[in-house]
Amino acid sequence: MSIFFGKKRCCRPVGVKVGVLALQGDVAEHIAAFRGALADRPGSSVVPVRQARDLAGLDALAIPGGESTTISRLIGKNGLHEPLAEFAGGVFATCAGMVLAADRVDDARVRPLSLIPMHVARNAFGRQVDSREAFLNVAGLADPFRAIFIRAPVATEVGPGVEVLARIPEGIVAVRSGRHMAFAFHPELGGDLRLHRMFLEGLGV
Repeated sequence: MSIFFGKKRCCRPVGVKVGVLALQGDVAEHIAAFRGALADRPGSSVVPVRQARDLAGLDALAIPGGESTTISRLIGKNGLHEPLAEFAGGVFATCAGMVLAADRVDDARVRPLSLIPMHVARNAFGRQVDSREAFLNVAGLADPFRAIFIRAPVATEVGPGVEVLARIPEGIVAVRSGRHMAFAFHPELGGDLRLHRMFLEGLGV
């Protein structure tokens, strides 16, 4: 947005409206992280999404970590599957969100949203006690990112047009597809907002 005052041109950053799917999982952490990432964008807001009408006017949507089968069931119960699958903004999906964003999942209890062409394996790391942290080299970041994996999935295969941003021996753990990004780990934890800012920059707003 450009505003003119006589012969001088003044540019203001455009506000961004981000929704966080608030059915189950670490919703508060996502809201806090995006508010931090948008602190220098006046007029921006981060809001919870529980019904299809909450998607109106959003530039982006975060699908948080949690229990993917539970979130999938609640998406169906709340009549959100088609509205989410057709959402026109960017999607920032983490952990369980990565499972839901895929077009193929190794669990029939999950109805994927088919936002990103990839095949995802749930709980690729095993049980909760097998969760761990790792410093990842992520494409687009100058320094390694401290990734927190909690009963994490991995992508075992990606389709055309999907950029692999990071991988570990178990599989692919970060991808970008157009304005969508998905992570097997939890970038909303730990206070490092570089991936949130990368996502916001890719929205084109």
